[in-house]
Amino acid sequence: MRVWTVSEEKAGTLTQCLGVAGHLASDPVVHTIGRLAKWRRGLLSPYRRVREPEPDIVISCGWFAERHVARIKERFGGRPLAVHLQPPAPPSAGIYDLAFVSRHDWKSERLDGTEYRSMIGVPHRITRQWLDERRPVARARWLPAGGESHIVAMLLGGPNGAYDYDAATVQRLVGIARQLAAEGRLVLVTTSRRSRPTLLEALLRIEDPRVRVWDRAGENPYRDYLAAADSFLIGKDTVTMHCEALTSGRSVYSLDLAPVDGERLEKFEWFHHDLQETLGLTRRFGGALDPYDYRFADQAEAIADAIRIHHLARRR
Repeated sequence: MRVWTVSEEKAGTLTQCLGVAGHLASDPVVHTIGRLAKWRRGLLSPYRRVREPEPDIVISCGWFAERHVARIKERFGGRPLAVHLQPPAPPSAGIYDLAFVSRHDWKSERLDGTEYRSMIGVPHRITRQWLDERRPVARARWLPAGGESHIVAMLLGGPNGAYDYDAATVQRLVGIARQLAAEGRLVLVTTSRRSRPTLLEALLRIEDPRVRVWDRAGENPYRDYLAAADSFLIGKDTVTMHCEALTSGRSVYSLDLAPVDGERLEKFEWFHHDLQETLGLTRRFGGALDPYDYRFADQAEAIADAIRIHHLARRR
């Protein structure tokens, strides 16, 4: 099966496409793109002389991808099955055959000609098999030989229009890390590209050997944090980190942040209410890190299975 991915290079969109494509093809063709002007069509289309063989499936994510997918469909006579991993914008009516919409985006406008499917959060490239295989090596990075400890991965982001990491929030997060360490846990902390320098600076000032903060120098240990952790504390500003942590099957607790009133906050709060109250997948952190059981299907694999079935039915 020939699969193309079409997205911006930023991790938030590229990871979703590659996570799904990886279940359909061993070597998907990756097109990283930027904004495409409306007049870049027909003879002026950037895909008019594309050299790669015609794709069976095109998987895209992000608003910039929609015009690119339209030009790809145009180049190949509309034959490739086009899949978008978010609600397509109204100008994209007729472009996509399938759209996978996160439950917290489900109220978005629907386009005629596109079949919609629901997903939990967003797909990604982390798999349960990889986490389980990597776990012994990952834990050995921070624990002495034969040592045992409850490892907490504390995954923090940055301001996103729904939540803020203000001074009070930063001090509260520092206090949580200190308290967990005082209780005998090993706390592995990482920030993201969106994090303000003040957050990292405050975390690095924690003088406790049981709190290990990635200083953003050298190799990113994020994936090993996911594999090593016995439980997770994750800032409410990130959807992807929650979904990646849930793949582990271990306890995932959400950290409250300073809210920023508006539609974006409402969407994120709906997402967390759905995960916590409706689906029973995550819990709000109130001080305790008790283990609990849940079942979470790999969304990337589930989406790939749905695409495969749709593609086969289309060919009959």
